[in-house]
Amino acid sequence: MFHQVNPLELQCNPFEMIGKEWALVTAGDETGCNTMTISWGNMGIMWNKNIVTIFIRPQRYTKDFLDRFENFTVSFYEESCRPALQLCGSKSGRNLDKIKAAGLTPVYENGMTYFAEAKLVLECKKIYLDKIRPEGFLDPLIAKNYPDNDYHIIYMGEITRVLQK
Repeated sequence: MFHQVNPLELQCNPFEMIGKEWALVTAGDETGCNTMTISWGNMGIMWNKNIVTIFIRPQRYTKDFLDRFENFTVSFYEESCRPALQLCGSKSGRNLDKIKAAGLTPVYENGMTYFAEAKLVLECKKIYLDKIRPEGFLDPLIAKNYPDNDYHIIYMGEITRVLQK
């Protein structure tokens, strides 16, 4: 179903993939995991590594899993999966088994979780963690994204494996 590909051979637009198509970030394994929809993020090169950067608000349940586990996945889907991504972005895994509710099929591999419905999966190892700080805002309009002062946590992951259908 999936086959491994070289990240340098991907023919994709990260602006479209993250900002328009959205993605799921998932942390945990078969003993427990959680996923959430992301529409903010980056892909590129940092420290001579292929990197994915995700931004998670501190109150999100998925953050607990990102903090506990060394690895995470970022997975991308066809438009037909949009309802599942909407559910995963609007409901908390604290109160609902949203993976089941979204109709997603977990795949557990290498101590990580992704979903059989994905078209592309990036397996990532956490290599950097920080917090967005308001004193760094050079554009004052950025602060409007944080009316509750719940500044995103920045997770940078080295892409260790790319799986594609």
